Parts: sequence; C-alpha cells; structure tokens
Amino acid sequence: MRRVAVLGLGNWGTALAHHLARKGNEVLGWSVQPEVVEGINRKRRNPVALSDFELSPSFKATLNLEETFDYDYVVMVLPSRALDDVVPRLKLNPSTILVSAIKGMELKHLMTPLQFAEKYLPTPVRMAVLSGPSFARDIVAQRPSGVVAASKQEEVALAVAELFTSDCMKVYISTDPLGVELGGIVKNIVAIAAGVSDGLGLGDSARAGLITRGLAEMVRFAEAFGAHRMTLFGLSGLGDLAMTASSDLSRNRTVGIRLGQGELLPDIVKSLGSVAEGVVTAPLILELAKKHGIEMPITYHVVELVEGRDSPTNMVKALIGRPIKREFTV
Repeated sequence: MRRVAVLGLGNWGTALAHHLARKGNEVLGWSVQPEVVEGINRKRRNPVALSDFELSPSFKATLNLEETFDYDYVVMVLPSRALDDVVPRLKLNPSTILVSAIKGMELKHLMTPLQFAEKYLPTPVRMAVLSGPSFARDIVAQRPSGVVAASKQEEVALAVAELFTSDCMKVYISTDPLGVELGGIVKNIVAIAAGVSDGLGLGDSARAGLITRGLAEMVRFAEAFGAHRMTLFGLSGLGDLAMTASSDLSRNRTVGIRLGQGELLPDIVKSLGSVAEGVVTAPLILELAKKHGIEMPITYHVVELVEGRDSPTNMVKALIGRPIKREFTV
C-alpha cells in the first residue's frame, strides 16, 4: 500500500483519487472547498464533481495543505491558474514523487506545470507527468483507458506507471515529459477549433481536417522546445486530441460548438461554471509561438475568436483560404 496525496478535487482529481484508493492505497485529497471535504469524509461523495458516484472509503479529504507534504506520491490536479499559489508552498519530503496530471500552462511565467515545479518547489523531488485520452467519468466507472507516465528518469516513470496501472487502466512509460505535457496542453486549443466547425454544422470532413492540421501544429510547437516528435503521435498527443476534439464530454469542444452556434464566451463560461483550459492556454501558446517563430494558424484564429476579434465563419474561411503549400516539409 502506498500513501498518495491528490491536490485538487475537481472531476479529474476526484476520479484519480478514487481510482488509486480502489487499488488499496491510502489516499488523501486536498481541496479549498469545505463542502467538498465534508462530503467526501462524511458521505463518500464529492458534491461538486462526479456527485452521482460513491467514492472509496480509503479516499479521505482535507483543507490543510500541510497534511499532504509527507506522502509517497503527490499528484497535482490543480487548475493551471492555481500553480503559482500552491507549488511554492509544497514543502515535500525529498523522497516524494510529484506527479502532474494538469493539462494547462502556468500563466505568469509561461511554463508547463513540471517546469514551474522544478524552478519553484522549495525542496527538489523526483517528478513525472501523467496524461492521455481519459475522461473522469470513464475512470470512476472502471471503463478501459490508456495513458502515459513520463519522467526524465525512466525508473520514476515506471514507478508512476505501477502506481496507476489497474485492471481498467493501461499505463505506458516515456522519458519525454515535456512532449507529454505539451501534447496535453496544445490539443485543447485544437479541440476548440474542431468544436467551432461542429457548431457551424460543417460536417465530419472539416473536423477531420482541423484535427489533422492541429496535430501538425502540436508537433511543430513541441519540437521547437526540444520534445520528441514521436511523443506527439502517442497517447498524450494524437490520442488525447482525437478524444478531446470529438467527444461530447469535452469541455473545450463544447466551448467551440457554442461559439460556432453564436453564443458569447462570457455566457458560455458562466453556464459551464469555469473556463475551459484551452481558452486560457491559447493566448499563452500563441505568445510563445510568435516569440520563437513557430507557425500556428489554427491557434492564432482560435485566439482571435475567443478574444472577440473574429467570427466563427471568418475563422473557417481564413483557414481554408491559406496559400497552397506542401503538407509535410522534410
């Protein structure tokens, strides 16, 4: 049995905590919401996330971040906007393995979660990222899924894979954590674009084209920062993109669909209860792309749309009207 702390108890954090507890681990979740902690501890339900699922009795919760410091594994499932506040406070045991399951960028410094943790954690620890095509509801319902655990140290990736592997979760390993993180981040932007296409009723062909060219943007961006091309063709890149850009459960695709149908972004955000990561991430990725001379037309037009400078119809026209070019440059 391992002792695992999970930071952030939204849908994904709750699902991972329940999954780990179901495997027989001692799991402590941390939340800033008293009703979440009380619901998990007293009723074995999270009242604000996956509330229709009864959670494992081995999954407890706390409001006190310090209680999580001495665990074997600490899994971050925070909103990316919370990284700047939480990470510098994590005075972890040097033997702890920190796992990021966040698919967003740290907003202030334009870093991936692991890059930010490497720089701002008070105590250096071993780190890994867990990512891939999996929805929270599938995990708690014990439906099969495949993800990847990545670390610069292969033995750390293997330890994390063993922690999460179960009869319903297949975990592969990688030594390219940057590629795994960037795949999970940039695919959210492409999913918004695919959603816009669906919201306009443009059909399967248009969506397939956007997904494919979106993958090309993901590869260009990740390679420019030193990630391996093949990582983006794996579970954390193409796999996650295929799911997020086509599923009705995808928040980013839902935002795109509703934008395509003419709704305003503030109204969409209000009804969803929070901003989809792709909306927050798109301007940051575009800023980095411009700084490093990376061509990302889909990302550019998604930013123009979510910031109110373009319409869904004009976005599609602009992408289709781009000059003829080679599909691949070798």
